[in-house]
Amino acid sequence: MNIIAGRFKGQKIRTSAKASYRPTTSRVRKSIFDILGDLEGCSVLDLFAGSGILGFEAASRGAAAVTFVDNDRRNVQLIHVNSKMLQDQVEVKVVCKEWIRYLRVRHEYDIIFADPPYGKIDIAKLAEKCLTTLLNNGRFVLETSSRESIPVGGRSKRFGDTLVTIWTKTV
Repeated sequence: MNIIAGRFKGQKIRTSAKASYRPTTSRVRKSIFDILGDLEGCSVLDLFAGSGILGFEAASRGAAAVTFVDNDRRNVQLIHVNSKMLQDQVEVKVVCKEWIRYLRVRHEYDIIFADPPYGKIDIAKLAEKCLTTLLNNGRFVLETSSRESIPVGGRSKRFGDTLVTIWTKTV
C-alpha cells in the first residue's frame, strides 16, 4: 500500500498478510483528503489505526502530529516500523489500547479518523466521544459499512459498501 499524495507520496506502507484490519482503499482515501483540504499544522488521531494509512496520509499532507491508536499489538508494531519513514518531520505517538479507554483521558485534535470493524462498535457512542474530543472547527471522519446506522449532522459519501461521514465541530 502506498501513500497517494503529499511530501511522502509513493512511500510504501508495510502491511501484514495476517492483518486484522481492512485498509481504506486509495479511492476512498483520495476522496476523504480532497474534502479535508489543507492539513498543515493539524493534530490528528487515527483510531482503529490498523495499518495506519489514514494517519500516514495525513502526515504526508502536512499534519504536524499524528497519534495512532489500535488494540492489536501486531498492528502497533507495524505502525512503529512504518513511522520511521516520517524521519522526525512529524510528531508521532503510537498507542496500543482500546479506543474507549484511550478517549477517557482528555485529548484534543483537529482531525479524528475512525475506521472501526464493521458492525462491531456502537457508532453513536463512538461519534459522541470523538466529537467531544475535537477542537473547535475540528473534523471527525468515520468510515463504516453503508448498512450501519449513522448519527445525524455529518456529510456522507458512499463508496460501494463503504460509507464515509464527516462531521465538523462547532461551538
